[in-house]
Formats: sequence, structure tokens, C-alpha cells
Amino acid sequence: MGTTERADKFYAEQVLDRLNTRMREFAARQEMFFLATADRHGECDNTFRAGPPGFLHVLDDRTLAYPEYRGNGVQASLGNIEENPHVGLLMMDFLQDRIGLHVNGRARIVADDEMRRAHLGLAVDPVPGRRAQVWVEVAVEEAYIHCSKHIPHLQKMPLHGSGRAWGTDDFRRKGGDFFGAGAEAPERGPFLPPPRADAATWRAEAERALERAEQRSAEAEEQAFSGWFNRDVTA
Repeated sequence: MGTTERADKFYAEQVLDRLNTRMREFAARQEMFFLATADRHGECDNTFRAGPPGFLHVLDDRTLAYPEYRGNGVQASLGNIEENPHVGLLMMDFLQDRIGLHVNGRARIVADDEMRRAHLGLAVDPVPGRRAQVWVEVAVEEAYIHCSKHIPHLQKMPLHGSGRAWGTDDFRRKGGDFFGAGAEAPERGPFLPPPRADAATWRAEAERALERAEQRSAEAEEQAFSGWFNRDVTA
């Protein structure tokens, strides 16, 4: 397509293998990001993560971590990460700088108590429904800008009513059947994931990922702590 020269220039000038000072500051104040994962077969999933400013923790210039809050129970992202650690994070600032930051790297699942032993000052979020069940730690491999030319400039509006319903199971507050999928369910029958696995196997794989994280945490209690960050990105 004749873009090699432009691509080479972009990699030479804009792509880093770590987070520089401005990238760390940018990431630390974000309230949301988009997360891309894929399973061992390359079947992709893209999702959204949100929390209070700072919920995406910058542990150092090569490591990010974010909490996994209570969700819909499918645990697609955690299941994918257990099978395939490659992840892509996209942070978009629609409100202030109107710019984006891509971070690609390798992720691992960490139990909450293991994370807190390694980071003793880590705050406990008091909001019901916004408690970390596990954490995802991302070893940064690439970090680069998403240009501003097509990013809309938005404004944050004041919350009305009781605000965000973190952790709610209320059908209406979660959006109800906005896209009408529930209304079509009797006609189409139950949805099953692609042939790689049936629904029960897919869910069981994600639950095993959580169990392995808890097991690693229990084993760590029996051993002296010998360093937190795993720099081996070849496995």
C-alpha cells in the first residue's frame, strides 16, 4: 500500500517499549480504557473497563495493573488472558487533551491479596460493587500515541439520581434489553460460543484462571518474597 516509509518513521519517532513520564501521567488519570484480548485460537474480544481516576495503576515505567470488578460472570477477558497473554489497551481522553494512548503487552492474572502484599499502600475502594476480585498486571511491550484528528471533544455532565450503579443486578439500571436480544431469545434459542468450546467449557476455563491465581497467592505465602515484577516476556 506504499506506507512503509510512513510506518518506519512512526516506529522510529513515536513507539516506545516503556511508558515515559507523560504517558505515565496520562494513564494514571484515566477513568476508562478499551481492552482487546484473544484466545489461543486467535478469536478476539474487545471490552471496556472503567473506574475512578487512578483505577489503572502505573506500577512503574514498564508495568500497569488494573482491578477486575464484578461483571456479567462470563469472564471472557480473563479466560482469554489465561490462554493467550497478549493484550492491547487503548486509553482515549475525550474531555481534556483529546488524544489517545495505545499500550500493547503481556498480561497475567494476580490475586487481590497477592497484589496488596506487594503494594502495601494500595487503597481499598469503599464503593460496593467496585471491589477488586483479581488484578490484571500488564508488562508493557509497546506504547504509542493515537492521533487526535478524529477524536471528538466531549463534555462530562453532572450525574443525576444516585449516580453509577456499581455492581448492581438491577435489570433496568444495567440497560435493560436495549438491543432487543432478550426479546429474540425464544426464536433463536440459547447462544453457544464458536465450536472451540461449548458455553460450560468456556466458563469453566475462566473459573480455572481465577482458581490458579488464588493458588499462586497461597503458594506465595509459603515462600519469601523475592521480587514482584516478572520481566520474562519470552514465555
